[in-house]
Amino acid sequence: MRFDHAGIATEDAERTADLFADLLDADRVHAEEFDGMRVVFLDLGNGYFEVLEPLDEEGAIARFLDREGPGIHHLALETEDARAALDRARGMGIEPIDDEPRPGAWGHTVAFLHPRDTAGVLVEFVEH
Repeated sequence: MRFDHAGIATEDAERTADLFADLLDADRVHAEEFDGMRVVFLDLGNGYFEVLEPLDEEGAIARFLDREGPGIHHLALETEDARAALDRARGMGIEPIDDEPRPGAWGHTVAFLHPRDTAGVLVEFVEH
């Protein structure tokens, strides 16, 4: 596995993406509306920032912002096999949020682990 991206929750994806694009001299490489959120990816050369803005008040990003405020939402690790990564985590006693890998942003397959079992970090496995 290798680092893939950091997900950043914000109330304004465009403004936050502009900030980090300018600060880090990073290019916007993908944007979409997906699963109740606006998503913008910035290429850092060795990984991405994924900027996440809720489009509805009931989604996971909206709930996170209400609870925690803006900031890092999750860390994502690229894997060749998301199902095997989930099985390994289960074998270690780590509870997955997703029972099975599912479609994610940018056409990737994703699966999340519960942060209570991963030192408070929401971990995402990403299969390209």
